[in-house]
Amino acid sequence: MADITIVSSSMFQPQNINQTEIYFPFAGRLVKVNNLEDNTVSFYIDCDNGLGARFVHAESKSLSVSDILQPHCSVPDFMNHFFPVFNVKSCDGVSEPLLTIQVTEIKDGVFISFCYNHLVADGVSMWGFFHTWSKICSSGSDFVHQPLVLKRWFLDGIDYPIHIPVSETETSPPPPRNNELSSVPITEDRVFHFTKKNISDLKAKANSEVGSSDLKISSLQAVSAHMWRSIIRHNALSREGETHCKVAVDIRQRMNPPLEKECFGNMVYLPTATATVGELLDRGLGWAALQISKFVSSQTNEKHKTFAEEWIRNFPIIKSGVGSRMAGDSIVVAGSARFEVYNNDFGWGKPIAVRAGPGNSISGKLVLFQGIDEGSIDIQATLWSDVLVNLLADVEFLEHVTIV
Repeated sequence: MADITIVSSSMFQPQNINQTEIYFPFAGRLVKVNNLEDNTVSFYIDCDNGLGARFVHAESKSLSVSDILQPHCSVPDFMNHFFPVFNVKSCDGVSEPLLTIQVTEIKDGVFISFCYNHLVADGVSMWGFFHTWSKICSSGSDFVHQPLVLKRWFLDGIDYPIHIPVSETETSPPPPRNNELSSVPITEDRVFHFTKKNISDLKAKANSEVGSSDLKISSLQAVSAHMWRSIIRHNALSREGETHCKVAVDIRQRMNPPLEKECFGNMVYLPTATATVGELLDRGLGWAALQISKFVSSQTNEKHKTFAEEWIRNFPIIKSGVGSRMAGDSIVVAGSARFEVYNNDFGWGKPIAVRAGPGNSISGKLVLFQGIDEGSIDIQATLWSDVLVNLLADVEFLEHVTIV
């Protein structure tokens, strides 16, 4: 157990809600409205209540940077203690802060973590906040910030607010007791590093296999396809069964008219490429990457409007439980190499590494970050232990990955 001690925990409240409070939505709370006529609830963000965001100061007198950055990019179990929030659903924002920051001092460094509510923001907005905060800390009053970009986007012909089934807002079941843990599959995290050359080789291989297709495979699509094929190869699935690859796509610029790139909110969609296990493993990297490319390219304004209309009318009920293997048939690629990770200096120097938090807890979840070396990518993968062991012995997989 890591000896991380909470020194203080405080709520930081905006002085007033105007353009001087740059990211004021993070200081608000969700408000739940009970719709008794159809046994549903609705939510909105109240930015005027002044409850604020939580700031946690912690310290560890025994941990050092080398304990965190372990050999071969293993992610130690104690990393969860560096993050201030665990097992909280988005709808819990009625009582929980929409943003919590934790700064942990260790023997030879500082670890800064954040947890935020996805009903309020996505990675684009959160990393924009993080970068702005670092600039304020390092530059002080000399930093000139831009006003927060907010633009309302509503579908025509939809009654607002959206009605959500009560079952979707019920409290999550408690974690299993100790005597139940033996039946829960164990996941492990590992960071895989793709150098600029690794990525270039994968992209070239995928495009050469695709041949004369009108669609060109991007670096992210090639890397995602490599991870998809490699993980599914070791998941012991039937060749006739279906497998899915979901890649987070920022749709701001795909709308008509397009939204500003910096527009605050959550504008991420997860298009899903689907194939049988046999097709995925037999048809090669290029074919797998092409399936991802087709679904990403098909994300148009009309398609997103249709999806949103259907989502509102038939709210999806997503069931998940402790130990669920998500059928072992899917991977989800979140994050982006475009997020500014290593250009955030709070006055202690620029970061030397990045890690994802405990929200990344389902096997098959991949969180992508820019690497510290120019043109490189790091992927933090959460996988069932048996899958990870086999993956690390897979020569075909390791050919295009750098283990550091």
